[in-house]
Amino acid sequence: MSSGESHQEQLSQSDPSPSPNSCSSFELIDMDASSSYEPVSPHWFYCKVLDSKELWIPFNSEDSQQLEDAYGSGKDCNERIVPTDGGRYDVHLGERMRYAVYWDELPSEVRRCTWFYKGDKDNKYVPYSESFSQVLEDTYMLAVTLDEWKKKIESPNREIIVLHNPKLMVHYQPIAGSDEWGSTSTEQGRPRSVKRGVENIPVDIHCGEPLQIDHLVFVVHGIGPACDLRFRSIVQCVNDFRSVSLNLLQTHFKKAQENEQIGRVEFLPVNWHSPLHSTGVDIDLQRITLPSINRLRHFTNDTILDVFFYNSPTYCQTIVDTVASEMNRIYTLFLQRNPDFKGGVSIAGHSLGSLILFDILTNQKNSIGDIDSEKGSLSSAEDRGDASTLEEDLKKLQLSEFVTVFEKEKVDREALALCTDRDLQEMGIPLGPRKKILNHFSARKNSFDPVAYRIEPMVAPGIEFEPMLIPHHKGRKRMHLELREGLTRMSMDLKNNLLGSLRMAWKSFTRGPYPALQASETAEETEAEPESSSEKSNEANTEEPPVEVKEEAPISVGMLNGGQRIDYVLQEKPIESFNEYLFALQSHLCYWESEDTVLLVLKEIYQTQGVFLDQPLQ
Repeated sequence: MSSGESHQEQLSQSDPSPSPNSCSSFELIDMDASSSYEPVSPHWFYCKVLDSKELWIPFNSEDSQQLEDAYGSGKDCNERIVPTDGGRYDVHLGERMRYAVYWDELPSEVRRCTWFYKGDKDNKYVPYSESFSQVLEDTYMLAVTLDEWKKKIESPNREIIVLHNPKLMVHYQPIAGSDEWGSTSTEQGRPRSVKRGVENIPVDIHCGEPLQIDHLVFVVHGIGPACDLRFRSIVQCVNDFRSVSLNLLQTHFKKAQENEQIGRVEFLPVNWHSPLHSTGVDIDLQRITLPSINRLRHFTNDTILDVFFYNSPTYCQTIVDTVASEMNRIYTLFLQRNPDFKGGVSIAGHSLGSLILFDILTNQKNSIGDIDSEKGSLSSAEDRGDASTLEEDLKKLQLSEFVTVFEKEKVDREALALCTDRDLQEMGIPLGPRKKILNHFSARKNSFDPVAYRIEPMVAPGIEFEPMLIPHHKGRKRMHLELREGLTRMSMDLKNNLLGSLRMAWKSFTRGPYPALQASETAEETEAEPESSSEKSNEANTEEPPVEVKEEAPISVGMLNGGQRIDYVLQEKPIESFNEYLFALQSHLCYWESEDTVLLVLKEIYQTQGVFLDQPLQ
């Protein structure tokens, strides 16, 4: 015991009624308030190693409760296997290990955690081992019951934990002090805070995932083992994609979830890069790779060469067979673990993965049966289009009274998407409804993804139309797009007003003082009015023929997607508008955390089941 602590005990013994401002009075108040002992509530954690650093992550509330129930079920609990994380991982209670089900991953340690101490640098709390946590809990129980504090406990690692009172518990790292008496552990260094119970540490614990699975989506990656700029694997990126979908289901499909109409969509990754590079091709590449710029050449061998592998007849078949066999293996395992699943199955490919899936689907000889396979590409944003009619769209916009106007002009949904503000104005649509319609249908569509290409112009080569703009997940355009469109409209209005003012000033300047000239001038003005009107009609005619052509040949993508739209494009971010080339690579890898992309996938999946968004996106 240190001299400071003994001195403090002497003060407390000599002065039985210390002042309210003293430290000992604070401790006495805390001890009186916490005189009754209550067992600690455990929570289960698993360890994840990132960059050779251990990170302890809590299970969600439902999984932790399942693990605790299995732990307290009896003597045979060590033989129990508890599925967690939506059935994607299994926890072996006896081994205290967590194993991935559908893909290869190193197992992670699992702990039943009750006591925690603050880490070195990241200020995150680390759980003690289960055995030492029990020692701490027993000591804490005795301290509370007997009202005797300042307890010292030494851990197996010679770390010292001091329980001053229920509110103040500290942890000291062992620091060896060499002197003539030998090396001893002392309470030196910066003390770390010790907490009892997960409710006393800052950590986010999610409620859990819905048990009902409505749809299964296989996600196939592109070139290389990394799928984003943080060099994360396909498993980590799909985990983000799944997390975003769970959040969007709670915000955009809240009514359907409350009515128990829907559960969730399961996204499972399909990895073909590791099997390809485990065939011995890496050994051959290493033999022919030059030693200069080693890191760059290694990166090229790991990523860009996958494209050439796919162009090779030998390795192309290996990649295709790997993707097909992996999807069949995962699907069979998924049905074994979810025997009540009756939903559909979709496949989505990113980058080269979309081409692999396209080749698999086009060379499919037998029908897939009850499995609803849909080809989607995150790179080209290929998915189902909006199946709603013009009348339904106007009803969502609360503009049903203008249906007769568009029917009179023979304007369907595709033609309305091509109309400009001037076209709507000539049809007699007021300003407010025009803005709503343009906001819903029209937008500037940019795609900075250097690998993205369109499909619709190949299906309908005689028609020119832009890809569909994916709505923002908050139901509006990005602010900088609205500002740019507003500035464009304002500049056009200023230009027209300026030209009109100059024309009137020129007429007043050139007007003669004589009555005969004034009469001729008025005659010229009356003649100029029909000329200007004819100019307007000519200008309108120059803009109308493309629209008329599109009306005669409406947009149709044939049988590829049921006649619905295929090409979609994300709204550009404000910073991307400054330099397109600077963000080209990032735009190719941004889909994994894009709420707009995930919402498009969820919307297209659930609308086939008759489930729609709580509020229509505009």
